[in-house]
Amino acid sequence: MNVFHHLIYEYKKGVRSMMLCTLTSDMEEKARKKLDKNGINYKIQRLKNGNINVFFGKDECLLVANKICGDKPLNLLTPEQDFILGILLGYSVSEQCSRYCKKERKANVICLT
Repeated sequence: MNVFHHLIYEYKKGVRSMMLCTLTSDMEEKARKKLDKNGINYKIQRLKNGNINVFFGKDECLLVANKICGDKPLNLLTPEQDFILGILLGYSVSEQCSRYCKKERKANVICLT
């Protein structure tokens, strides 16, 4: 929960517009209460292993993330979906480009290096 609280702090300071935190399912109610108390919109995705992904942030970012991912497990996203989600989460553009190229190479698609 410490990481979760820190992500809320960063979000409120404007570091990023959308956050993602994976928690155990027993933390779901605490996470919901904290986000509701802070007036932060969120989406919870249940994982097969019993954990949850908590996406939270600005409405427009959550809408795009939901359109891209839906309830699809993150490891099954296409390289393009993974790239867009990473950008929404504020990850380094150059790192996302490298990640995209690696995923494309695995799919036997040529990508500039």
